[in-house]
Amino acid sequence: MTNSGVAMTSTVHRTCPLCEAVCGLTLTLDDGGRVTSVRGDRDDPFSKGFICPKGASLGKLDEDPDRLSRPLIREGDVWREAGWDEAFAAVKQGFDRVVAAHGRQATGVYLGNPNAHTMAGTLYGTPLIKALGTRNVFSASTADQMPKHVASGLMFGHPMTVAVPDLDRTGYLLMLGANPLESNGSLCTAPDFPGRLKALRARGGRLVVVDPRRTRTAALADEHVFVRPGSDAYLLAGIAHTLFAEGLTDVRQRVAGLAEARDAVKHFPPEAVSRRTGVPAEVIVRLARELASAPAAAVYARIGTCTAEFGTLAQWLVDVLNVLTGNLDRPGGAMFPKPATGSAGRRRTYTVGRWRSRVRGLPEANGELPVATLADEIETPGEGQIRFLVTVAGNPVLSAPHGSRLDEALAGLDFMVSVDPYLNETTRHSHVILPPPRVLQSGHYDFALLGFAVRNYARYSPPALPLDGRPSEAEILARLTMIASGLEGDLDEFVIGQTLARAVGTPGSGVEGRDVAELRAALDGDTGAELRLDLMLRLGPYGEWSGEGDLSLRKLLDHPHGLDLGPLEPRLDEVLNTASGLVELAPPEILGDVERLRAGLESEPPDLVLIGRRHLRSNNSWMHNVSPLVGGSNTCTLQINPADVARLGLGDEAEVRSATGRLTVTLEPTDTIMPGVVSLPHGWGHTAGGQRVAAEHAGVSANVLTDASTLDILSGNAVFNGVPVSILPTGVITAH
Repeated sequence: MTNSGVAMTSTVHRTCPLCEAVCGLTLTLDDGGRVTSVRGDRDDPFSKGFICPKGASLGKLDEDPDRLSRPLIREGDVWREAGWDEAFAAVKQGFDRVVAAHGRQATGVYLGNPNAHTMAGTLYGTPLIKALGTRNVFSASTADQMPKHVASGLMFGHPMTVAVPDLDRTGYLLMLGANPLESNGSLCTAPDFPGRLKALRARGGRLVVVDPRRTRTAALADEHVFVRPGSDAYLLAGIAHTLFAEGLTDVRQRVAGLAEARDAVKHFPPEAVSRRTGVPAEVIVRLARELASAPAAAVYARIGTCTAEFGTLAQWLVDVLNVLTGNLDRPGGAMFPKPATGSAGRRRTYTVGRWRSRVRGLPEANGELPVATLADEIETPGEGQIRFLVTVAGNPVLSAPHGSRLDEALAGLDFMVSVDPYLNETTRHSHVILPPPRVLQSGHYDFALLGFAVRNYARYSPPALPLDGRPSEAEILARLTMIASGLEGDLDEFVIGQTLARAVGTPGSGVEGRDVAELRAALDGDTGAELRLDLMLRLGPYGEWSGEGDLSLRKLLDHPHGLDLGPLEPRLDEVLNTASGLVELAPPEILGDVERLRAGLESEPPDLVLIGRRHLRSNNSWMHNVSPLVGGSNTCTLQINPADVARLGLGDEAEVRSATGRLTVTLEPTDTIMPGVVSLPHGWGHTAGGQRVAAEHAGVSANVLTDASTLDILSGNAVFNGVPVSILPTGVITAH
């Protein structure tokens, strides 16, 4: 307060960290550091003032009274607050005890989705994994997007070389399994995705959405095509077949395997595909012709196609179509962003299955094992059984398949530590919970998401509030890394030194032959994370050490609204990293799985299948503890076609059964979902007592019904769409 009694306020500009859209926000804070208003940042050159309900609620989320502020230690069933040194000492004792008795392969780590939205998660996750020295690495990636990474790795040589639709210049967009009007986009970073789609149509372009539901995105489109869940790969193969059969291909890139790709899709003519997908053959043919004739077109497919039995094949076929129509790496087509902190980089030839899981023999992908086998690895005795687990910003009890089994498995661990702001369904099994600070106490840069942006852009948000004596999330993870490594010292300085030594020894790096100490002395930053960001920016493609620009941390701090780095430009030659130096249209691993796809062509689809659902005011389980983000349309109901309600004799609620479990759910009859399909949203089923608002709106977990034994073979991704279920009126008793 001033002497006049008038409250002082301050204004800060930040990137919203609550989804993949990276929207700029303008926040007003009172003199106590509380958020009094949130607006879209109109001066942000990328988001231009766009804001969604999640971003508008950032203050409420940041100030949630249920967020933990001090470490918790569990003794039996009783939790108590502890000091940071005591908490880290307890972690060290638990880690040392397990490793001494069982070795490092008895440890494991799970990284949740929010790690992609924090600097700490991006910068310190890999060092933590290396320090643990274990192959038991799991993340939300195998419950979401791993098929895209595997397909991109096999085709382009690196799993992070992901082509995104050039939304602002395309004239035709075919979108499958995505609902960006609710999700704000995914693996396609595009603030105001709705506005960009409307602009596409306004300039005379065409938007076609393929989805088992008439979503908000489908309702905006020029055309919505219903498709049976899990059959997207068949539809895409039918389109590719038509392009070849009618001579509509226009391959403009240097490719390998064109003849093999043609041969792979020859068994999927539109007539046969139609029976499997429910899409009329004439529609499949027309979509192929429209893609081929559009001046610039792109195919984009997301989570609905990834979390399916043939997820990797679907993602492969997306880019096969982009290549066949001449739209890969060209304006208006599917292009490769150029992030300011550097490209994916060079590495050895991409492969999957370098090792396999101990119990089920499932192959690794990108250094990870499928989260669907985490419970197996905890429950099954023998050498390598996971006894010590670290979870960082994740709630796999609600997000992983057959979550109820994982819930039971976690209870049997010798020791578990969680870095998480909440006591939730997963962290309640921990022996120690280490809470990261509030959002406004943390610096923010989107390392991962800007690698998928539809326009090149950079923005850094420094902390708006002091830490008040608590460690940053980066410091928490760095300390865990040092505990696991058994070493002393400064992790950030070690990483900086290694990076600089490698850069000065790399021909053409921009700092070749320079003095490491001199370069280190030039770095800016108040924290280790900021120093590392400055290093990456300076060495990056726009950086002052690259010889191509003048970008640095200081420049971003001088431009708090962000910097526009220009539209996407053709750069396939820069990012291609295959052994052949060509785009691989027919990787052997892919062709092997095509046989599995072909074998299922004549199979009869189940009578009733379950799919997921996105909500605009939700991003996984951790946003259900904020009052403005629950209620209204953001509810846990089972959407079902009225014809199925009548056919099955259902009332207001019903029991849904699958191979793994059963749930009693409230029904929401709607003709926006096709007959034979039902939909439950993701992330509900709150049972832990640490989140009071979430407990009041508990809902049910869809992952009681999903089967951990059903996976996309190539990527190990969980299958959440197309899950066979049966539905009975509540109260019906059946024999087992």
